[in-house]
Amino acid sequence: MTRVAVATAFGGPEVVRIVDEAVAAPAAGQVLVEVKAIGVNPFDYKSYSGAFGTDPSTLPLHLGSEASGVVVAVGNNSSGPGGPVSVGDEVIVSGAQGTYAEKLLVPAEAVLPKPKTLNWEVAAGLLAVAGTAFDTLEVTGVSEGDTVLVHGAAGGVGSMVVQQAKARGARVIGTARAVNHDALRAYGAEPVEYGDGLLDRIHEIAPSGIDVAIDTAGTDEAVDVSLALVADKKRIVTIAAMGRATEDGFVSVGGGDGESAKRRKAARLDLVNLAGAGELTVQIAKTFPLDQAAEAHQALKSEHPRGKFILIP
Repeated sequence: MTRVAVATAFGGPEVVRIVDEAVAAPAAGQVLVEVKAIGVNPFDYKSYSGAFGTDPSTLPLHLGSEASGVVVAVGNNSSGPGGPVSVGDEVIVSGAQGTYAEKLLVPAEAVLPKPKTLNWEVAAGLLAVAGTAFDTLEVTGVSEGDTVLVHGAAGGVGSMVVQQAKARGARVIGTARAVNHDALRAYGAEPVEYGDGLLDRIHEIAPSGIDVAIDTAGTDEAVDVSLALVADKKRIVTIAAMGRATEDGFVSVGGGDGESAKRRKAARLDLVNLAGAGELTVQIAKTFPLDQAAEAHQALKSEHPRGKFILIP
């Protein structure tokens, strides 16, 4: 048996419950992981909010898509992106379903070797944000010499966009609250505060213009400023303002899109290796016991410290 967090209805975090479930032995191509840490993402609470439908046949919804842990059993022919998987391997679980659990049965292709340099919490919180950031940079073709505007640059995805864009040789301007400006400078970005007058402030520090705009905030301000600054709509991308992307004719990406999913999956091992080498960093804002998954979701929906939330079984 394992304890797991599920949504038993559609609504707010109050519908999240901890239940006991049986865990099967791994079949061929599967591995059983003893979970050490679990990444918490906005999609987790959006999945039961009703935003994606309220079909009762989908209940209970198993929550979470990323984790880290130790392999405790393997089926035959169990090989992942890093090669054969063995009992005792320390791994990162990425792109699985129902990772809010003490033990997790997943396809071997969902586990990657965890670098010794990454602790459990950082490993669990890495790939959802790093993969999303990579996706935005790929679809907009960010390369050396580009000037890139990142909306929500201090957030989980935004900070990953900043780091990866800098690694590609781009100049990065990032919007954030003033309290987060020093953190952005540490990543090599030039911070600007969002709010009234944002367009003028960006014109002032980038008079030669903006080549790419990446929106991780989803606000009308972010979209309107991006459209005003970037002539080529193929170089504007959002991960949150999907309606505006359709209405105004620019790019959106998401894990539910097949092409996005392929890009993110293909990049996983490289992103893990970059993090292991210290070239990508994840800020951990707060950890919660698995029993407090609902509290973590409520806190994530509100203004909170910069960084990822992590659940600890």
